[in-house]
Amino acid sequence: MSQILLFNKPYGVLSQFTDTQGRETLADWIKRPGFYLAGRLDRDSEGLMILTNDGALQQRISNPRYKKDKTYLVQVEGVPKASALQQLASGVGLKDGITRPAKVRLLAGKPGWLWTRQPPIRQRRKIPVSWIELTIHEGKNRQVRRMTAAVGLPTLRLIRTAVGDWRLDTLQPGELREPGACQ
Repeated sequence: MSQILLFNKPYGVLSQFTDTQGRETLADWIKRPGFYLAGRLDRDSEGLMILTNDGALQQRISNPRYKKDKTYLVQVEGVPKASALQQLASGVGLKDGITRPAKVRLLAGKPGWLWTRQPPIRQRRKIPVSWIELTIHEGKNRQVRRMTAAVGLPTLRLIRTAVGDWRLDTLQPGELREPGACQ
């Protein structure tokens, strides 16, 4: 029977189970043999990761051709202009091509449920920060960070909150949850 695990990856943890440089990996947090990643997050990104014991399910979750939405909470440097948000929504030209259209919305501020990151992000007194929610269904390397940078909004903090129907919800950094069997 196919099983999945939802994990809230803390900042600084590699999205792999081994590392020759002694950095913190998923093996330091997850002690369930036979589970494999369905997608990755950069070391400096946080949030929802999905693991499964089923290779076919892993492929359906992580392969862009299945168009699973991935939703991110993004803290950016600056205040987005309407034109920058429209560009994110329409598709952004990157070195490896134009991204597919994304769903984007500017948030009123930092969500109240959000945990404090350790270490905290760098702050500049004279440059404001904003929070946006961005949903994509591709998975290019560091795509969200490159998209926001391309429209003049460098990413300061990146948290994946959902993949398809799976949600981070109340899962805290380092916590693991088994939502049940998959069909």
